[in-house]
Amino acid sequence: MLSFITSLLPTSYFLPGWLTLDINPLDGLLQGLIGACGISVLCSLMRVHLFLEERTPSHQRRTNTGLTGMLQFFFVTGMLAVVGSRVASLVVLEFCLRAVSGWVTAGPESRKFLQQLLVQSQFSLGCALTCSLHFLHEGASQRWLCLLLAAALSWLLARQATLLLHHVMALYKLHSSQRYCGICISLLTSGRCLLPTLCRTMIITFSVAVVAAISIINQHFLSAAEALRFWTPLTICYTLLVVYMQEEQHRLPSSQAVLNTVVVRLGGLMVLMLTVGRWTDVLHILMCFLGEASCLIPTMDLLDVTSSQDEEDCADYVKRER
Repeated sequence: MLSFITSLLPTSYFLPGWLTLDINPLDGLLQGLIGACGISVLCSLMRVHLFLEERTPSHQRRTNTGLTGMLQFFFVTGMLAVVGSRVASLVVLEFCLRAVSGWVTAGPESRKFLQQLLVQSQFSLGCALTCSLHFLHEGASQRWLCLLLAAALSWLLARQATLLLHHVMALYKLHSSQRYCGICISLLTSGRCLLPTLCRTMIITFSVAVVAAISIINQHFLSAAEALRFWTPLTICYTLLVVYMQEEQHRLPSSQAVLNTVVVRLGGLMVLMLTVGRWTDVLHILMCFLGEASCLIPTMDLLDVTSSQDEEDCADYVKRER
């Protein structure tokens, strides 16, 4: 019954071949919903982490809730649902290359770099979840049912993370001083482990996504020579772009450097797709611009907070850990 209904949706009978989706629209919508829930969980936990470190000023303790937050959530869901698995895979590989090279060159500012990287990884995390789900459920007979269950669990996790954020911002100081709330006492005693836990979770997520991305991209090539012709310029171009973007981040303010980074790396990816890709990939990259903007603009306060971290604060944190 479901396959009969989806067969009536607009396909190549009404649209050009380069405008059709590469998967079932229902599957794409569920994958986009899971990716948006993952982004919501990341943002909520990052705000909790910065609040526990008392790095969030009073005028920046506003969460993106209400109608605006819901509109942004569903907009990100739509962007992730429409962006194809090929472009999502390229976004994942580009982010991983940038993260590894930046972590190697971060040096004593590694903690500050990790915090900024987690904020900047929002749309890339959504792409990582969608391409991983596309790879893991490929060929499954009841794919939509598996994705529906995963979407329900993701929605529950996102809801719990949002409730935790509201509880911490409203009652953490009172409950931690009175010591009668189990959640606040747990955050008081083990809140320092939140950032390392987030980092380990992101490493596992992107490790799976890299395997899925390489497999998805290689499916579009007929021979090893064609794959080599694609991977060689991609690797060279993005290695040069990573070096350029790291220099820009040291020279410009944090928010301006992040926006410049998004324009440069997605612009470079578009140029690459114009030479070796398809028109569908170019359209999906334009949608990635909108997706990145919808994730970064509401969280500019987090970037400003993480960029204000001084070396003195890093030294104090190391002393406390020891």
